Amino acid sequence: MDTNNIVPDTLDHVPSAKITVIYPGNKEVIFGGELKPTDVLEQPQISWKADPEKLYTLLMVDPDAPSRENPTFREGNHWLVINIKGNDITTGQTLTSYKGSRPPKGSGLHRYIFIVHEQNGPITVNEPDLESNRRNFSARAFAKKYNMGLPYAGNYYQAQWDSSLPLEFMWQLREITEILFKT
Repeated sequence: MDTNNIVPDTLDHVPSAKITVIYPGNKEVIFGGELKPTDVLEQPQISWKADPEKLYTLLMVDPDAPSRENPTFREGNHWLVINIKGNDITTGQTLTSYKGSRPPKGSGLHRYIFIVHEQNGPITVNEPDLESNRRNFSARAFAKKYNMGLPYAGNYYQAQWDSSLPLEFMWQLREITEILFKT
């Protein structure tokens, strides 16, 4: 994770452990490998080497919103789960549901970063509605605010716009692109 400017764009330090991320169809995230948006539509299976008695936070962010060259909405929050016991995500509290990659047409490759932080204990999050306000999120600031320390585990893939997205997503992308580039 020390390539593609993950450090310093999103993280201050390279995590010491790997998050295994496998999407339906056995599509595995390989550090920095490229996946198609259609490969990552559904929530993946996630695992990492975890102490079953400890609590963790999982984040997935896109630091390249709306593009890597012009990241004015850095970071896009694609998934956030807190208070995960061990690596069983079903035990955690989902603050933002999983959203796959939907980079706008012409925006180039986006990095989608999975980060796990070990928590010092249970946390209560007091944030505005994260589900409907996913732009300008900061994984670094979130971890600092809730005293999580250095990232424990990580992985990432890259994706770019692709004409194979289902039609419903094409319309959503068009609407998002219009909103992003009007402001």
